[in-house]
Amino acid sequence: MATVDAPRDDRTTDSSSPAKPAVEERRVSAWIGQGVVVEGKITSTQDLRIDGAVQGTIEVGRHGLVIGASAAIRANLSARSILISGAVTGNVAATERIDLQPTASVEGDVSAPRVAMADGAVVKGKVEAGGNRVAKPRTGEPEA
Repeated sequence: MATVDAPRDDRTTDSSSPAKPAVEERRVSAWIGQGVVVEGKITSTQDLRIDGAVQGTIEVGRHGLVIGASAAIRANLSARSILISGAVTGNVAATERIDLQPTASVEGDVSAPRVAMADGAVVKGKVEAGGNRVAKPRTGEPEA
């Protein structure tokens, strides 16, 4: 009886843990590259990074959105968290946080519970951060 040598997988495996399905091994975020131009509405059910040009609307719901330094966006943005390094013309709204990097420029209103703006970032519009917090009186001041 002859034997055939098959290629061996030298990786160690833990027989107690089940193998991961191929779906879990896929990329967990989507990407629109630098040479890509999109006109219309973008919706995503996963994190999204944009380095290209978009004109329309971008909605990623409960996920994160990253606008790269080379991106040129003419759209309203809506996401859980948004990090901007490029140019955005449109309103920007996040349910958790917006980070504006030194190379960011936004021409439109910015709204989120937390907004971080690095030195060099530019916003031409209204910035609304925080929410409806009741200010605590300072020590020694009477309460209203």
